[in-house]
Parts: sequence; C-alpha cells; structure tokens
Amino acid sequence: MGDVPRTRIALGIDPGTAIVGYAVVAARGDGLSMIVCDVITTPARMPLAERLQQIYAGGGEIVGMYAPQEAAMEELFFAKNTRTAMTVGQARGVAMLALANGGLPISEYTPKQVKQAVTGYGDARKEQVGEMVRILLKLPTIPRPDDAADAAAVAICHLNTANYLTNSFLKLQPK
Repeated sequence: MGDVPRTRIALGIDPGTAIVGYAVVAARGDGLSMIVCDVITTPARMPLAERLQQIYAGGGEIVGMYAPQEAAMEELFFAKNTRTAMTVGQARGVAMLALANGGLPISEYTPKQVKQAVTGYGDARKEQVGEMVRILLKLPTIPRPDDAADAAAVAICHLNTANYLTNSFLKLQPK
C-alpha cells in the first residue's frame, strides 16, 4: 500500500495598508484547492494605528477560523515612494505578528519568486499571475480584487516551493 499524501494548508498574505490580500490554499499530493480568498480592508481616513489594529485583528481571526499550518508573505518591493514603503512595512509587520502569535511558521518570497513559481516567468504581468492562479486552483474566475489573487499566488508559491525543497532534501539523504 502506498502512502496517502497528507494535506497541507497554507495562508498566503499580500501585505498593504488599505488592503491586505489573504488566501488559504490546501495541497494534497499534486492537487491544490482554494479554501478562502479575500481581503482585509481599512478605511483611508482612519488613523494609521487603528488601521494596523484592524489588520492585526483580521489576521488573528483568519488563523483562528481556517487553522492553516504554515504561512507565507510577499516581501516588500518599492523603488520610489519611501512613505508608502514605511506604512506598508508597518502593516506587514502587524500581519506577521498576528501569524506568529497564531503559532505559524512564516516564509517570505520576493514578487519575482512568486511570479516564477506560479507562471514560470519571474517578470510575468499581474493578469498572467491571476490567470495561472485561476487555472492551478481550478476556479471559474480570477479571484478579485488583485490583492486576493496575489495572496493566492503567494500561498501557491509557498506550497510548491516548500514541497519541492522537502522532496529534494529527502532524495539527498542516504538510505
């Protein structure tokens, strides 16, 4: 009798201040399936401290509700606007704290790594990433808004990358 593949459940996060995308994806063997894909939104006129509090609370609720075993976040990449980078960095930090307080191991991936893992091309356009998310998760439409689709791409990247690394490591071990 062969081994029955275990199910791994990963939470992907696309950090932001106004919108935090999140997706919980399950992997069993070579198959992937979407559990949930949505966003946490914070009002633009709300003071930053309260927005961060909402992001933290929302992250904790997601962990409690869907019980992922692991998490992945996209690393920040900003070339120009340092003010935006700072506030998004703060949002990313509180989201990471919520995941860590939920007991989740957290992996981080650059936008290029996510695109490479999902589309096979590190410079893929947002539309290409969304379409591959739709195909890989066998969804009728691309998740909306883009932040939710991006979070699903992060979860897919993590599940495939971690699976590849684990299998490669096991193959290298002496019998």
